[in-house]
Amino acid sequence: MRSFKLLPLASAIRGGLAATALCVAMPALAAPPQFDINGGRIEEVLPEFARQAGLQIIAPAAMGDEGRIEVGQLKGQMDPRQALNRLLSGTGLAVASDDGRTITLRAATPMLASLGGLGGLAVAQAAEPEPVAAAPQETPASGPVNTLDQITVVGSQIKGSKSAAILPVATLQAEQIEATGAVSGDDLYRSIPQMGNVSFSGTNGGNSSNYARGDIASVNLRGLGVGNTLLLINGRRTVVHPTSQADGNLVPVLTYNANTVPVANLRRVEVLLDGAAAIYGTDAVAGVVNNVLRDDMDGGTLSVQKGVGEGTHLSDVSVNGMWGRNSQDLRSNVTIAFNYYNTTGLNSLDQDWTRSGNRIDDFAGTPYAGLAGVDNRNTNSPWGNFTANGARVSQNGKWLTTAAGAFHVKPTSNGNCGATLGDGLCMQSGSKATSGADANLRDNHQSLYPVSIAPDVRRINVFATGKHDFENGISLFSEAGLYDSRAYSLQNGVNTISSLPMTVAASNYWNPFGAVYLPDGTLNPNRLQGLNIGADGLPVTITSYRFERPTRIEVKNTQVRALAGLRGYHFGFDWESAALYSKAKVEDTQDAVSMTLFQQALADSTSAAYNPFCGGCNDWSKLDRFFYKARRQSETELYLWDVKASRPDLFRTWAGDVGMATGLEVRHETQRDDRDAHVDGSLTFTDAITGIQYPSDMYGVSPTPDTYGSRTVAGVFAEFSVPLVSPGMDIPLVRSLDLQVAGRAERYNDFGSVAKPKLALGWQIIDGLTVRSSWAKGFRAPNLEQVNATMVSRSNSRTDWVQCLADVRSGAQASMAACKGYTASTTARRSGNPDLKPETSTNTSAGIVFQPQFIPENFGRFTFAVDYYKYAQEGIIGLFGEGNALILDYVLRQQGSSNADVVRADPTADDIARYAGTGLEAAGKVLYVTDQYVNLEPQTVRGVDYSFSWASPETRAGRFDVSLNGTRLIEFYRQRSPALQALEDAKGSGLVDPSIRVTGGGNLIGNGGNPQWKWSGTLTWRYQQVSVGASARYSSSFVENGLVLADGTPWTVKSQTLANAFVKYDFRGDGWVDGLSLKVGANNLANKRPPVSSDAFGYSSAVYQAYPRYWYVNVTKAF
Repeated sequence: MRSFKLLPLASAIRGGLAATALCVAMPALAAPPQFDINGGRIEEVLPEFARQAGLQIIAPAAMGDEGRIEVGQLKGQMDPRQALNRLLSGTGLAVASDDGRTITLRAATPMLASLGGLGGLAVAQAAEPEPVAAAPQETPASGPVNTLDQITVVGSQIKGSKSAAILPVATLQAEQIEATGAVSGDDLYRSIPQMGNVSFSGTNGGNSSNYARGDIASVNLRGLGVGNTLLLINGRRTVVHPTSQADGNLVPVLTYNANTVPVANLRRVEVLLDGAAAIYGTDAVAGVVNNVLRDDMDGGTLSVQKGVGEGTHLSDVSVNGMWGRNSQDLRSNVTIAFNYYNTTGLNSLDQDWTRSGNRIDDFAGTPYAGLAGVDNRNTNSPWGNFTANGARVSQNGKWLTTAAGAFHVKPTSNGNCGATLGDGLCMQSGSKATSGADANLRDNHQSLYPVSIAPDVRRINVFATGKHDFENGISLFSEAGLYDSRAYSLQNGVNTISSLPMTVAASNYWNPFGAVYLPDGTLNPNRLQGLNIGADGLPVTITSYRFERPTRIEVKNTQVRALAGLRGYHFGFDWESAALYSKAKVEDTQDAVSMTLFQQALADSTSAAYNPFCGGCNDWSKLDRFFYKARRQSETELYLWDVKASRPDLFRTWAGDVGMATGLEVRHETQRDDRDAHVDGSLTFTDAITGIQYPSDMYGVSPTPDTYGSRTVAGVFAEFSVPLVSPGMDIPLVRSLDLQVAGRAERYNDFGSVAKPKLALGWQIIDGLTVRSSWAKGFRAPNLEQVNATMVSRSNSRTDWVQCLADVRSGAQASMAACKGYTASTTARRSGNPDLKPETSTNTSAGIVFQPQFIPENFGRFTFAVDYYKYAQEGIIGLFGEGNALILDYVLRQQGSSNADVVRADPTADDIARYAGTGLEAAGKVLYVTDQYVNLEPQTVRGVDYSFSWASPETRAGRFDVSLNGTRLIEFYRQRSPALQALEDAKGSGLVDPSIRVTGGGNLIGNGGNPQWKWSGTLTWRYQQVSVGASARYSSSFVENGLVLADGTPWTVKSQTLANAFVKYDFRGDGWVDGLSLKVGANNLANKRPPVSSDAFGYSSAVYQAYPRYWYVNVTKAF
């Protein structure tokens, strides 16, 4: 492991960056610039536009009076490129290329003149000329005024419409993306406060292939669930990640993969914080995230970045390049972007606080210190629990097993041994203790091996765009993208689950209850002397065990995208049509154990046999006999064709132009999940000793069948932008009133038809003060896996509460809250439901936007916005849950019955003895729990979004941009089903202990995540050749119900604020230094560890990240 220590120069830089970060009074997402441009001739207006936009624009030279082009006024806060498109509408000019700093316009005669936006820089000049000034002019009386609060493509399908300003949209421009310091889509999206918990992550699920893992991060607006947010690339859908996993409702869900987004290639990210079913499709329940990539470049850039995690082995490098060329006539452009990223990730040995699953130091001095949940070292360890199959075993009259045959092995130094095995080992009857002197019998892989917290990742992104403008006014556009990643991680060793036991033959060389003589006739040196069993010995069942070797995992993740389309402007309509194909494929490979081969290795009568009775002493060559590479291959495909047209001035009413957009979309989606042959039923395991057949041959993994499904969806939409009041009507307190009406109808080949509407209203009271509101309906059909899966078995750690109750009543344990020994991997058999109904939702929002006009322009432009939102969801798909089923069984057994969905083995003699005198009927161990997907009760989410932005003018001290974006949850409540409510009522009556949590309903604010408050933002300052950026994000505290006091009080995970900063210098001059820039930055400036959690690694990965202070240096060259 390498450690990177700071040199004195680095310490000085760190101090400077920290000082810069302290200057950020209100950090946040920056807003688009404010435009105030009078109308006139295009060659006079463009220089002023370029100055206010902070861009350089190259346009065709004027062609005399006969070629005079007049444009209208442009006023309001807008995205620069959207504003430019509005300004150029109807002029015959179009964007030929755009490299992020310089925009080249094209006309029929491409004689170029430079209109410099940053000091009037001409492309062909090395020296700095005088700035180009716009001549004073009168506004043409007939010219239209292009005014809009904020234009974004994601809010409306009508190009140039006012509708977009009605809806709440958070926009991250390229400079603000840079200020976040993000190197992945996960990093970037976590900086958006409205994003919920990240449930899909790189090392999710540990050693279980039932989780999505590798280079993966989920997208979850408002915390409504990963399937409720639509992800777009350049305004069109992308394919979902093909690997599913169970969500908080325990059903398999699919997500878009945030890490496929090429962050270095982003022009901006638009987040529509409103239900968008009527605009983009009926699964955009929570909103839309649109990633707009850079294109139309003429020239190139190349950047190299190196980063290290302070004091850890974390080290990464990225190479980002972009190149584009125009044709000679400027009618064609090809742009290619390339991104390469390689990181060593983080492991458990990198930081002191992640090196042990025992969190006792984190909770020292708190009332939680003595609770069982504080020590998260796994009780399933190489120090196994065993059951002798036969009569109770004794040695010279001393019992070595319980009446049911249970015994365990431990070091002799722990004491209380029943018999000595040699080599410092002994055995004792009963199941092992995992506290006190026997606490060392727990597993602690993360202290022995570099168990991955964040995987090692190699990621490549290539994205190409092309376009060609034909003479007839039609343009061809295309996209081609490739994402490819390899992720490597190390996780805990393979472990048992209760539904897949393993029997050790009496012939096993190491079996202490084995035969007296080995097959070759020699005396068995490992059979204990003086046993009361026959000479043939006894087979032994392994009831809990973990292999001593960590699990190696490799995940290959590939995604391709190809798009081609035509667009044009005819009969007053902007129209376009495109065909899209996208495919995602994941191959997940991990070390796995074949049960058939494992039993063969256990039956070996020589010293080469695997020895499970030594606490993990086996040479790894012995494990190679039964370990193999298990593969899970998942694939999704998206075929899409659409056609859409829009016109901002379909017809004119008393208040202005009515805009319209309409379109048709047809898409075909497929999903295939091909599980390993050892787990999908192709290869099964038959115990050679007991004769019992099991549906899975992969040790420790529940049987899971392959799934395949496909779906075709056809949709048609229409949207209208209707002005009701215009400024010219001079109505007091109603400067303008605009209505958006939209509707979309879709037909699913497997769920029938659905139609959903949307209404939005924008009321400008006075200039600079706007009230906006919206109402929309949403719809989400069950995903393909939920529909097509048959029986799915999943194992999760659950507590068998009735066993705890028996111990508490007998005095063996002090309380239910401190119960130990009965939390184990519990299998749930989950079945599909043909009567499932789609999920539906209603979304309402209302807000106010204030842009004070009384503040002088030389103070800059200010914008304040507050938006209230509410989502009411019905029919969310979920399960009752095996944890709740065990609670119900615990309740019913107190009343003399039981829960039929909890299938148990017959109670053993040990169970019967333990239950004696408790008043409870003895319960055997849980074999599995049956469950079925159902539509749950309604859920309501309400909250308020806040935003502030300030954009300064150009001053002698430079230019500043500051903004703040935050959200507060007011309500996150899911109504409990009658069965869940009955369990809550049982708490009130005393049948359920207060420390036991009933999951699946109630108040979810700050419950295992979902912080009530989240804020984030950025500050940027530019002065001549120097740029400084800083960002920060804040999450408020939340509670963890896995660690609860006896009175029901859960542990509170504290709030956190993280700050990032960078300094960049742009070189100018002749030769190779021209176009060169150098950037130095740091993320997590204060080097804070995440707030303490009861998780094995000490933090909640759904809300926080484990990265230390991260330093990086970036060198960029433009050519």
